[in-house]
Amino acid sequence: MHNHLSRIHDAAERSANLTRQLLAFARKQAMAPMVFDLNASVASMLNMLQRLIGENLTLEWLPTGTPCRVKMDPGQLDQILANLCVNARDAITNVGTITIKTALISLDEVACKAIIDCMPGDYVQLTVSDNGCGMDPETATHIFEPFYTTKALGRGTGLGLSTVYGIVKQNNGFIKLYSEPKIGSAFNIYLPHHVGENAEEILPAVDDIPQSQGETILMVEDDPMLQEMGGLMLRHLGYTILSAATPREAIQLAKENATGIGLFLTDVVMPEMNGRELAEKLIQICPQAKHLFMSGYTANIIVHRGILDEGINFIQKPFSLKDLALKIRTVMDRNEDTVSE
Repeated sequence: MHNHLSRIHDAAERSANLTRQLLAFARKQAMAPMVFDLNASVASMLNMLQRLIGENLTLEWLPTGTPCRVKMDPGQLDQILANLCVNARDAITNVGTITIKTALISLDEVACKAIIDCMPGDYVQLTVSDNGCGMDPETATHIFEPFYTTKALGRGTGLGLSTVYGIVKQNNGFIKLYSEPKIGSAFNIYLPHHVGENAEEILPAVDDIPQSQGETILMVEDDPMLQEMGGLMLRHLGYTILSAATPREAIQLAKENATGIGLFLTDVVMPEMNGRELAEKLIQICPQAKHLFMSGYTANIIVHRGILDEGINFIQKPFSLKDLALKIRTVMDRNEDTVSE
């Protein structure tokens, strides 16, 4: 039974990753950009990336000595590095080296003429290179196309590099590829260098799953299966749950429990009214409550050009129990600190 359940879990994880890749490529994934030092973020991922590529490959990290501040969703950087490192791993037979390095560069109009989609300015250059099999010019011209793959059946979806391309373009950057057969490949990613704001600290991943501190959550989800699963997850975390399938039902539950609700967890796209409209009505009833949106596809209800509106708390479907637990505590605890000040 454990073997069967493990296979089901693996299939669900692959489906979730494929969904995220499709959303990223189509630029329909909601971004929550923040200013951070790309060097520090990459350094925090090195152990995970080493496990991803395997012990037979050497991972070299060559950061520039100057902070490389960018403004983007940190999760998107994770996607870029994971996809590029997996692609590099698959290009290497037996042993080899994958190198990640950063640099700060300025490009003028003359330099931009030689690079497609380049605009003059200051950039953080992130390079992921390998000494694998490389690509011929014909293959290189197709490498960013969705569903194009050179890998054997079952080893790739053809979405990894197109996902990287979509993310970089969404963040006003561009990519330059250099590759030669039997020598290797180098993907050079250029992201706008951000100045004017201090970098925010990206907290390291934690192993513990935070539990409830006695709060009540009103969950609004119109999909019956997801409503049941969401309720099970939240109860497992120790929360008291009020569950509604429609906005109308949610409003009625809010009126009946106005003083006891600590958080609204609502879908974004629903019948009767969308999540944002519902949130406005619920806050009028329970002004003390916090709000967390959840969705796989936001339909531009809480985003503008793919960027999450200011002050919006959001978790992307599909999410794990740990993801949900961490996000709820982040929303609840941060707002409590604000109130206490």
